[in-house]
Amino acid sequence: MNVSHYIGFDVHKKSVNYCVKSADGQIIEEGKLLALRPRLRQWAETRKYRWKGAMEATLFSAWIYDTLKPYTEQLLMAHPARMKAICSGKKKTDCLDARTIADLLRCNLLPACYVLSPEMRDLRRLLRYRNLVVHQSVRMQNKIAGLLMETGTPFVKDKLKGKKYFANLVETLQEVPQSVKDLLKMSRGAMEMFESTQKLLVRRLLADAALSQRIERLASIPGVGEITALTWALEIADPHRFSSNSDAMSYCGLTATLKSSAGKEQRGHISKQRNRWLQTALIEAAKLAPRRNPQLAVVHARELERGHHNRATLQVGRKLVAYLLAVDKSGQPFHLHTAPIQSVLANPVTAAASAA
Repeated sequence: MNVSHYIGFDVHKKSVNYCVKSADGQIIEEGKLLALRPRLRQWAETRKYRWKGAMEATLFSAWIYDTLKPYTEQLLMAHPARMKAICSGKKKTDCLDARTIADLLRCNLLPACYVLSPEMRDLRRLLRYRNLVVHQSVRMQNKIAGLLMETGTPFVKDKLKGKKYFANLVETLQEVPQSVKDLLKMSRGAMEMFESTQKLLVRRLLADAALSQRIERLASIPGVGEITALTWALEIADPHRFSSNSDAMSYCGLTATLKSSAGKEQRGHISKQRNRWLQTALIEAAKLAPRRNPQLAVVHARELERGHHNRATLQVGRKLVAYLLAVDKSGQPFHLHTAPIQSVLANPVTAAASAA
C-alpha cells in the first residue's frame, strides 16, 4: 500500500480535529472541521494524496467512519480502553490527541478494533433497543407487584402477568385508593406496550433472510434460543475474527483477570472488559441450558460437585461459546453424537463442527 500521509482524527459531537503527518513524522497540516457530513466529504474530496486515517471509537465515531471511508486507502478505529498514549499524557488537548493518533497509526502501533458493517450495526441497534424495552417491561411488572404489596392486596405472583387474572384482581380491589387503581392500569398498559414492541422488533430481525438462516443454525444447539442466537450473531458479526475459543470467551466476559509477574500467576474476578450484552445473554442461557442439553448437564453437575454454583454456570457458558463458535464457523447445524459424552466435552468444537 503506497501511502504518503497519515491522518489522525479526534472526533467529538460537534467538531473533528485532524492532523496530517508524513511517513517521517513531520506535520503537514492541522485543522478543525464541523462534524457535518457535507463538510467532511468536501474536505476529503480535496485530498490530493493517498492517505490512511484513524480515530478513537466513541459514540460519534461510526457515522464519521462511514462518511470518510470511501475516500481513504484504509481507515481504522482505535480501541478506547487501549489508547493509553492519549490518556496518560500530562497535557491533553484535541490537537495533541489528533497528533498522537496520527503517530500511532504511522508507527503501526494503533490498537485497532473490529468495525461492524453499517448493515450489521443497524440490526444490532434494533436488538439493543429490544433489550431496553424488555428492561422497561420488567420494571412495570415489578411496579405492579409493588403497588399491590404496598396496599396489602394478596395476589398470586405466577398469575399476575395474565390479562384475565389482572382484570379480575383490579375489579375486586377493596379499601384501595382510586389513585392506586389508576396507577395499576397505567402500569399494565405500559407493560403490554413494551411487550408488543419487543415482539415486533424480534420479528423484524428474523425477517432478514441472511440473518434468519444463521439464527436457525445457531438455535439448533440444545439450550440456545432465538434471543441468545440473535445476540451472538449481531454482537460477534464475523466469527472468524476469533482464532480460538479462549479469545471468544474473553470477549464474552466469561474469563477471569490474570496477573503474571516473576513466575507467579494470580487470577482475579471476571474481567469488566467484555461485551456486556453477550455476557448477560450467555449467563442467562447457561442457567437453563443444562435442562435441555445432556452434554452441558454433565458439565454443570461436574462443577457443582466442587461446591460452587456460579462457577458451574460460568463453565456451562464457556461450553456454549465453544458450540456457538464452532457452528458459526462451520456453517452447519449442531448434531448430537452417539460418542461418549466425555469425548464431546473434551473437544466441543470438533463435535459441533463435524455435523454432516
